[in-house]
Amino acid sequence: MAGSKEIRAKIKSVENTRKITRAMEMVAAAKMRKAQERMRAARPYAEKIRAVAAHLSRANPEYKHPFLVKRDSIKKVGVIIVTSDKGLCGGLNTNVLRLAINRMKAWEAEGKAVAVCAIGNKAFGFMNRTGAEVKSHLTGLGDVPHVENLIGAVKVMLDAYVAGEIDAIHISYNHFVNTMKQEPCMEQLLPLTNDKLGEAKGSWDYIYEPDAKLVIDALLLRYIESLVYQGVVENMASEQSSRMVAMKAASDNAKSVIADLKLVYNKARQAAITREISEICSGAAAVG
Repeated sequence: MAGSKEIRAKIKSVENTRKITRAMEMVAAAKMRKAQERMRAARPYAEKIRAVAAHLSRANPEYKHPFLVKRDSIKKVGVIIVTSDKGLCGGLNTNVLRLAINRMKAWEAEGKAVAVCAIGNKAFGFMNRTGAEVKSHLTGLGDVPHVENLIGAVKVMLDAYVAGEIDAIHISYNHFVNTMKQEPCMEQLLPLTNDKLGEAKGSWDYIYEPDAKLVIDALLLRYIESLVYQGVVENMASEQSSRMVAMKAASDNAKSVIADLKLVYNKARQAAITREISEICSGAAAVG
């Protein structure tokens, strides 16, 4: 059994660790509330621009945007993978990366090449280690993501799609369900399908200024950017929720470890006292 001094040092160390995990839990809880507010605030915009995109895609049939054209054969698939920049958030990043790598292996087994856009330091590092083709990446988003910061990395994939280098684009991220549950998911971004756009309600006709091509091109680009942004804010809300839960579990485990160590310490202390009393009694009996 370890001595009393070593046990006291362990208890002190675990107590210091528990202070850190409790502080991280409170910080994650505060960030989680703000991340959830951003996520909910982005949803009405995403829904509205989806409805407008659905109407425009059907209102001018003489012009067909490349995002709406389905390719005859898919030779190369692009994947936008969204993870966090930092760890200590449970299995959040592991789950979404496992989903992405399994789908990538399935595509490669079908003879399709795969290109990756990595958003988040964890995705970028993982894809580099696996030897995937990383066409673009973005790290250091911070706690408040901005669309203008996402545009560069995403545009590389969109330009490759328009140029015919990539035949389909998917996005993989953690969908926020509630504080205790986050689900990794993968959705198709391009080509845009009726399932994604939804059915346009009513009959719509537009007057385009300066012309239909410029308007539809700009709108569909903003639509794709809004989908990527929504995926990023969903993932950030999931990240803070997962980190808060993970840090709470770590704090609770530290509390249990401290209780166990104190029990061991008290037993060792009691054994030492009993041994000293026995030695004193033995010495007194020898003298007598």
